[in-house]
Formats: sequence, structure tokens, C-alpha cells
Amino acid sequence: MDVLTGLPPVVAPDCRVLILGSMPGTASLQAARYYAHPRNRFWPVMETLTGVAADAAYEVRLAALQRAGIGLWDVIGECRRAGSLDSAIVRGSERPNAIVPLIASLSGLRAIAFNGATASSLFRRHVQPQWPAASQRRVQSVALPSTSPAHAAMGLAALCEAWSVLTPWLAGSAQRGAGLRPDP
Repeated sequence: MDVLTGLPPVVAPDCRVLILGSMPGTASLQAARYYAHPRNRFWPVMETLTGVAADAAYEVRLAALQRAGIGLWDVIGECRRAGSLDSAIVRGSERPNAIVPLIASLSGLRAIAFNGATASSLFRRHVQPQWPAASQRRVQSVALPSTSPAHAAMGLAALCEAWSVLTPWLAGSAQRGAGLRPDP
């Protein structure tokens, strides 16, 4: 089993919401694109939240996320894993990405959203212990249901409803600042 290396961050300096997955799946790694599996519902959810068409060119989707204040990355930068499932990540092989320095560089960051329970768990284990308390107080952490096709029991409408908690922090939102922890 080879060591897998994740994708680089897609984060603009004015990012307000950082969405963290666990580790890209095989389809994403092969395509070098976030959420590339055709049954992953990430892009349809983002269409609901930002208005960018889920089938738009990848670069157009990324630009729309950045305009909305959304950045993408993963908790894990390297690991051993057979297949795409989070459950197949070999414990102890994980090497986290440099998330704490990224957070420190984003003065406007207001929320970190975890795409699934594994991303949240990996963050708590690998990143949170190094994250300064003062920074933690200014950034809301939000665990969201996974958009992965492995978690297809939740329908798209319910998934979009769960993810809509991010709306207050997105650029152009009428509710901006009215979220779980509004901007000061």
C-alpha cells in the first residue's frame, strides 16, 4: 500500500469558511480535483449554497466558492489507505496538513466546517491540540454530514438543509453575520 498525498489548499486570503474533508478519495486524487467522484454530493450542495452550477467547469466552481468566502482543504495531507473509504485509512499513517498556520493567516476566518465525522475526528486528534486557544475562540467549528457517496442514506435536500448552517458567513448572504457565532 503506497502513501497517498492529498491536494493543495484552495483558499483565498479573505476566506471566511474553511471546509475540511478527511483525505481525498481515489477519483479526486486521480483527477487532482476536490470532490471529483460523480456521486459525491458536495458540488450539488455548493450549488444550493452559492448558486454555482454543480456541472460548471471545475475552475468556475472553485472561483465561485472563493467569491463566496469558502476555502477547501483536507485534514490529512498524507496517509496509507486502500480504496477511498475513510474507514480504510491506516491509523498512525496520517500526516496532517499545516492547518494551524493557514488558520493563523486568515484574519477573516469565522468557521471551519468538517465534511463528515471522520474529518472532525481527525482534526480533533491531529490539529486541535496545536491550535492556540485565542484563535479557537474566534472561529466556530461545525461538524456537517458527509457528502460522500458512502453516506447516501441522507437525501440531497436534507444534506443541503444541514449545510445551510454555513449561509450566514457566505459573501452575498442576506443572513451574513447571523450565524452560530456572528462576525463582531
